[in-house]
Amino acid sequence: MGTRYLSIATTASVAAAQEHYGSAAQWARIGARGHADDAGPRQPLGPSETAFIRARDGFYIASVSETGWPYVQYRGGPPGFLATVDASMLGFADFRGNRQYITTGNVRANDRVSLFLMDYAHQQRLKIFGHMHIIDAADDPVLAKALTVPDYPARVERLVLIAVEAYDWNCPQHITPRFTRAELERLQSG
Repeated sequence: MGTRYLSIATTASVAAAQEHYGSAAQWARIGARGHADDAGPRQPLGPSETAFIRARDGFYIASVSETGWPYVQYRGGPPGFLATVDASMLGFADFRGNRQYITTGNVRANDRVSLFLMDYAHQQRLKIFGHMHIIDAADDPVLAKALTVPDYPARVERLVLIAVEAYDWNCPQHITPRFTRAELERLQSG
């Protein structure tokens, strides 16, 4: 587990739970104790993280409302719609959907988000902490063009940038393999 990721995730309550359930010594050996929050350098994405992100056709994003309630939303599109702008920035064109704007509203009050990217077929998952910023597509046509997937029939309303704070490759244990139609067709033809 990435120590920056664990430092952010390990609050006093988490440390107390680790102590209660007997895993405190294990995590103390890793050297990530305390709540880093926004202190310290961001954890840059490497080549394997970038390749994994670009191959995804969807991910889950969590935000928190002003009342403290978490909200998780699935975002989907063609592979590559979630782009790595650079080693510490992700971006995507936000397509018109059901128009609830819950995530959009939540990040106006608290820009912290958590992304959960899955590759069920290969039993891999990548967790990301970041700060999300929303831009109206009309306000930055250059960025809109860079983040828009060519020939994808969806209306782009907003542009989303996520400054990556930390990430962690999570244990593959208990990931049930699932396959997309395209993956099944490749398996059957190969």
